[in-house]
Amino acid sequence: MPRWSGSAKGKDVADAGTRLGHSAGRGDLTQGPIAKTLLIFALPTLISSILQSLNGTVNAIWIGRFLGESALAATSNANMIMFLLMSFVFGFGMASTVLIGQAFGRRDVDGARRVIGTAIGSFVFVAAAIAIFGWVFAPGLLKVLATPADAAPLALAYLRVIFLAMPAILILVLLMMGMRGAGDAMTPLWAMLVAVLLDSGLNPIFILGLGPAPRLGIAGSATATVIANYVALIGLVAFIYARDLPLRLRGRELRYLIPDGAILKTIVVKGIPMGLQMIVISGSALALIGLVNREGVDTTAAFGVAMQLWTYLQMPAMALGAAVSAMAAQNIGAGRWDRVNTITRSGVIQALLITGTLVVLLAVADRPALALFLGGHSPALPIARHIQLIATWNFLLMGVTMVLFGTVRANGAVMGPLIILAIGLIPIRLGFAISAYSWLHADALWWSFPVSSTANVALAIAFYLHGGWKKARMGIPSATPLDEQECVEEALCEAEPGGRLNPAG
Repeated sequence: MPRWSGSAKGKDVADAGTRLGHSAGRGDLTQGPIAKTLLIFALPTLISSILQSLNGTVNAIWIGRFLGESALAATSNANMIMFLLMSFVFGFGMASTVLIGQAFGRRDVDGARRVIGTAIGSFVFVAAAIAIFGWVFAPGLLKVLATPADAAPLALAYLRVIFLAMPAILILVLLMMGMRGAGDAMTPLWAMLVAVLLDSGLNPIFILGLGPAPRLGIAGSATATVIANYVALIGLVAFIYARDLPLRLRGRELRYLIPDGAILKTIVVKGIPMGLQMIVISGSALALIGLVNREGVDTTAAFGVAMQLWTYLQMPAMALGAAVSAMAAQNIGAGRWDRVNTITRSGVIQALLITGTLVVLLAVADRPALALFLGGHSPALPIARHIQLIATWNFLLMGVTMVLFGTVRANGAVMGPLIILAIGLIPIRLGFAISAYSWLHADALWWSFPVSSTANVALAIAFYLHGGWKKARMGIPSATPLDEQECVEEALCEAEPGGRLNPAG
């Protein structure tokens, strides 16, 4: 229920705010047909993920073509460090998304603003500290990764500049995830599009020193990333205020940038397990790559290409999982538990249909798809096709798991998914790959994917049905109630075009 209540006049304002919230556009995820709303809301997130991956691919092409293999290896080592940092940001951003989604479900716009204020106010300093310490300790970080000697100077030049982009990257991610929690998936998509176009377009300019730009080599690629993310962040903030979107802070709301201790504790306590999920995934992948490397260069190349295609194959599951989490959070906040199971069921069906379609298309066209990377006569091509045949269908199971995890974490249950992922990806996946190697040989590595996915989906279903996750709670501590004039302003701002919750598609 909204927090503005008390006098009769206050009740009228609350009723008006509630009515306007229900008609405030497609950003309200507690109303309307569930399956259609979920799909429309997930599509911008899916497109955003595709853009991010394409951006990385294009930048790798620029670096590889202009600077060679050593530079490409250098960026790979540096990006591994950045991925680990972003994993934790994902956790904190997801926790903020859930809190904001629940607040919007309750029509508590002020509560949502307090969450985004605390998140940004806290992580501005965290991001600045990361930039400073990253610049200073970059050489030590590269030594820990055992970066090859010929790539180390290039990696250092690239990594130090990339760390300067961290404040913009972290705040941009938090803002975009928070806006999705508020039911707005389109505005983050536009911000991502700006960042990707600038990053990809400026890469060759600063690498080669085209026009008035200085020739910076590999540092030029990182410079392009710095410029792109700061421009995207400034543009996103300007758009939020120009359109008076619900998460903007103004007047005395700016004090929300001073972190609220109780809200920050919730974000950290719930965010760390979500971030650790990404660490578990990346850690198991690195361990498996170590096993694959023993099979020779052709097998390693084949597996690398398979993973390139799998990056795109898993995107629908990830996007639907995030969309289910935001949508379920709003409905939980609104007390609409009758819709939560239907949201989950719709997410599972859509994940199976979309991922299944991609799996079939890849099975039919695997040779031309793999030949784009390997060439039609590469000895790695038949190995890659064999890997695809054995392992690709496991993404169907992963899609179901991601949707179930999206629902349970919408109510603050974060330890269950972390434990399930850890069990499936470490003792089961790596254990199977090692123990079955004596009789399956290299095939044990590829079969470890469907084996671990089967275990994960079975455990996820059991947790969803019997794990008691509905008893978990992840709420916003109460604050001083708004006065009636502020309630009127807050209710009406959602009914105006500039303040209307933005559509998800």
